[in-house]
Amino acid sequence: MDRYTPLDRLPGIGQVRAKKLEKLGLATLGDVLGHYPQRYEDRRERYTVAQAPVGTPCCVCAMIAQPPTATHIRKGLDLVKARAVDDTGVLELTFFNQSYLKTALEPGQSYVFFGKVDAMGRRRSMTNPVFEREGVGHITGCILPIYPLTTGITNNLLSGIARKAVESCAQDVQEILPAAMRGEHHLCQVEFALRSIHFPADWESLELARRRLIFEELFVLTCGMALLKGRRTGERGRVFSAALEEFTALLPFTPTSAQRRAMEDMAADFAAGRVMNRLVQGDVGSGKTVVAAFGGWMAAKSGCQCAMMAPTELLAEQHARTLSELLAPAGVRVGLLTGSVKSAARKHLLSALAGGEIDLVVGTHALFSQGVEYADLGLVIADEQHRFGVAQRAALAAKSGRAPHVLVMSATPIPRTLALIIYGDLDVSVIDELPPGRSPVDTFVIGEDKRQRMYGFVRKQVREGRQVYIVCPSVEESEPGEHEDGCADLKAVTTYAGELAEQVFPDLRVGFVHGKMKAGDKSAAMTAFARGELDVLVSTTVIEVGVDVPNASLMVVENAERFGLSQLHQLRGRVGRGKHKSYCVLVSATKGETAKERLRTMCATNDGFRIAEEDLRLRGPGDFFGKRQHGLPQLKVADFAADVELLKQAKGAAEKLIGEDPRLEQPAHAPLKRRIMEMFEETPEIFN
Repeated sequence: MDRYTPLDRLPGIGQVRAKKLEKLGLATLGDVLGHYPQRYEDRRERYTVAQAPVGTPCCVCAMIAQPPTATHIRKGLDLVKARAVDDTGVLELTFFNQSYLKTALEPGQSYVFFGKVDAMGRRRSMTNPVFEREGVGHITGCILPIYPLTTGITNNLLSGIARKAVESCAQDVQEILPAAMRGEHHLCQVEFALRSIHFPADWESLELARRRLIFEELFVLTCGMALLKGRRTGERGRVFSAALEEFTALLPFTPTSAQRRAMEDMAADFAAGRVMNRLVQGDVGSGKTVVAAFGGWMAAKSGCQCAMMAPTELLAEQHARTLSELLAPAGVRVGLLTGSVKSAARKHLLSALAGGEIDLVVGTHALFSQGVEYADLGLVIADEQHRFGVAQRAALAAKSGRAPHVLVMSATPIPRTLALIIYGDLDVSVIDELPPGRSPVDTFVIGEDKRQRMYGFVRKQVREGRQVYIVCPSVEESEPGEHEDGCADLKAVTTYAGELAEQVFPDLRVGFVHGKMKAGDKSAAMTAFARGELDVLVSTTVIEVGVDVPNASLMVVENAERFGLSQLHQLRGRVGRGKHKSYCVLVSATKGETAKERLRTMCATNDGFRIAEEDLRLRGPGDFFGKRQHGLPQLKVADFAADVELLKQAKGAAEKLIGEDPRLEQPAHAPLKRRIMEMFEETPEIFN
């Protein structure tokens, strides 16, 4: 047997079990070797019957004293009882619906039983323990791996297959880390790591194995990202040239120093003769749209087209208006393409794009759908696309016969350690200052007992001529979902908006918007709010990236503990965009300490980068990545949040090795190259 042996070739694994194993992504022994345990149980210590701790799972070695008895209680319920003894006492054993044990447990034979011991007086008992003959040591007397499972696959079965995989394949896995690197970073050999991650002799061996495998995974990932960056850096790109001062003369304001730095970075990329792949990262309201406008202007001045993708139709429409107002006086022709543009209008727009009659087109994913052709696409801008990673950006660029420049913009501050990975193939510009006049938003956390005061504050803001957002975590009451501590129902947009309009604010103009509404209805609600025709807008996070409403001065977030810090920071950024003092009120009845700590962080700072670091510490990277939408390879053992130090070491080692062999062409690096290709199978361009 080897790593390519199909699992259905193993004894006891037929077609049915093999199909179930496929649900776990396991088709061969090699797959099982890479299917690491999620936790471990220490079953090494043995107890006598008398010494066994009551109520705690433990191992007891005892001999079956007499033949077990089997009883049929009723349909679907059989009972097997057995008595095991040692020098200190008797252990009564009960097994439900395992009638085969009547003959499997042999009188006179010693077994090690693992389970929870119950006591009634001096009597000791176990119900449904797992067991094996004394001396076997596969599921007792060891540190037992506990694997991720699926219906119909037991841990006992999977650990048995894992043992076969380790015995058959571990010694054949090629070492991809050079001996010098292993010595420098105190890493064990790969065979020891694979044996010990599945069946560790002790906790020290397990820690050595984890360290090695985490380092290797992050090393392969960062090597792949470095290769991708090198590949793109080497691509010949269109040269754009124009004076920055000529662009800033178009602006009705003076750009901040940070905005100028970002634009200067882009201008240098455009002039270098290579393809730009740049991330512009800036906090909410830092003025990234101006930087995007500079890119579109540069492309148009150089005779190329620019496509700017926004995550929602509302934001696409806002960008199209803003960019048109800014760039039309300079002769830049701006178009808008979203899913709502239909029939004749769409046909005319597509014709104009293909004919080069539009210089800058703003839209949603529709920009890159089938049938959309460009005369000469020179720049792709992805706005608010922090969830779009390597593979997605490659797909965006494929619309042009010649690789266009790529600019990715994110208003979700991402911790530096995480940005090293998620944007490892991009150059980064950070806009770390806000335009003059943007004052911090005061943030407060309140409980249900302050709800009436909060309603009074809403009324006060409206009385002063301001407008208010109220954000809820769900759309309809029928949606499943409870607080993490089960203390209250979730506020739902549709019912809550009705309740506010009829009972709480009957004299105010209350509207609502959510993601399940038709695009036209959503747009109408947001437009009405933007025009000042609504006082209060009840919404889901669909407004997280939305139109600017400078008159909105209060953001209320219901069930605030249901949101990540970075998301709360984005929502808070919807207010404070005008000249009026603005506030954010987080309503929460949570009793969870972690949730309370998160919300206190929101009150303590308006710095998106500090908030992002705290979010990473408290929640891990999921809040930044969403549901695996970032396009990065799936990691099996490394954790971006927990393994920061190893990430830095692995990145340094990867950069050093790639610096010595930029294309991994040395024979000694062939195994590493294969591993990278396996990891980046969704990005085949990496070695093209």
